[in-house]
Amino acid sequence: MTLYLKYRSNNLDELDLPEVRESLKKIVTSGQIPHAFLFAGPKGTGKTSAARILAKIINCEEVAKSEKLKVKSYEPCDKCEQCISITKGNNLDVVEMDAASHRGIDDVRTLKDAVKLSPVKANKKIYIIDEAHMLTTEASNALLKTLEEPPEHVVFILATTNPEKLIDTIRSRTTFIRFRKASSEEIRQSLTRVIKGENLDIDPKTLEDIAGAANGSFRDAVKLLEQVSVEGNKFLEKGKAQGVEEFVNFLYKKDLDSALNFVKNAVEAGAGVEALLKQTLTEIHKNIISDVDGSGELILLAELLIEANRQVPDSPIEELPLEIAVIKWCGEVIDNEELKIKKEDVNEPTPKTGMIQAVEIITNERISAPVENMEVEGETWKNVLSLVKPINASIEALLRAARPVAYDGKTLTLGVYYKFHKERLEDNQHRRIVEDVVGKVLQSPTRVVCTLVDPPVKKIVEENKIEPILTEGKDKDIIKVAEEIFGN
Repeated sequence: MTLYLKYRSNNLDELDLPEVRESLKKIVTSGQIPHAFLFAGPKGTGKTSAARILAKIINCEEVAKSEKLKVKSYEPCDKCEQCISITKGNNLDVVEMDAASHRGIDDVRTLKDAVKLSPVKANKKIYIIDEAHMLTTEASNALLKTLEEPPEHVVFILATTNPEKLIDTIRSRTTFIRFRKASSEEIRQSLTRVIKGENLDIDPKTLEDIAGAANGSFRDAVKLLEQVSVEGNKFLEKGKAQGVEEFVNFLYKKDLDSALNFVKNAVEAGAGVEALLKQTLTEIHKNIISDVDGSGELILLAELLIEANRQVPDSPIEELPLEIAVIKWCGEVIDNEELKIKKEDVNEPTPKTGMIQAVEIITNERISAPVENMEVEGETWKNVLSLVKPINASIEALLRAARPVAYDGKTLTLGVYYKFHKERLEDNQHRRIVEDVVGKVLQSPTRVVCTLVDPPVKKIVEENKIEPILTEGKDKDIIKVAEEIFGN
């Protein structure tokens, strides 16, 4: 048996996330068990373990006795027939279903038929559905009907790493328990139990390295500990990408070929993509904090990599999200020469299709000279930037890589240097923020549109400089940027 299974939490007090532990205790001792739970959070944070513990508490024979005696108990005895069979995984009334492999409508129909049957021996039938977000839309809607009118003898526990992918109506009919990534200290405390139980000789530095490499996952931490105990400390270096600073420099210089080659070589050498992303973001984080005024571009790069990190677990090719992020960052994706060819091919377009295509080509083609009627510049534009920054530092960073090129009293046209920046500014939420601020500054309702323009040569050179500059009085900015990118 692997160490993770051997030392899996068996009761609420052994759950390593304190807020999860306390939430479940309150629910259990209240005497009112909801008919459906949603356990959501990153992999390896204890969702399935907590689900099994909850199943034991609900069906434990000793807990049932204590409830009859009006004694509020929240821990399973781990000695009765129900507890032992649930721990072993052979309890007929506790069914675990992996939605990743049982995601279709037929699987859920079978489930709906099964829930009508009373428990064989237990107090309740418990259905633990892992990776619930993998259910198809049809299967989700079928499950919803059961959640809306659940039998009295059934409790559902849905576990997922992506709760936002579940349909809203399912989320609204469950009791939500959030599982977060574990801190390094929580992982160290969890590993200490394993180290003592196995009598392992692990020095504090190695324990700290394992906690850092686990990326907030208790399960990964125990697996790393097990491998380190066999292979020694050198094992920890295998998953790391060497020379991440060089990779970050390729990104800063927007050297597409070198950056992609680095990713390819790192993966072939055995580096994990998530580990590579974490190392890269750590380096970028240092530069964002040390140079807040010049960190606009870095904020956008960090956002791209954070989004890539979210996509890695579901990607059929692990490194693909990172490679796409690198291409978006270093290359403009759209070839301007290709756009010109497409534009020439648009002959007498029909109103329904051709006009749309023509407009799209025009708005994505770069212009090199400012349009007349320039009225938004100098102090006026600086005022816009200063008002946007407290609202959203990322948008302010985007606007610094743009310039006003035309204003006709109703519409402000912004010349944006990079396609990725243009797409972000055209996001509905971002655009509304910019339009609100511009309208206040100009004292007139203003529509904002974006077009690609060639960046000034001087600015390109300045943006490629990566020299940490600490500016006095920027503490609030540092906090704001950190919150924007890395959360609270």
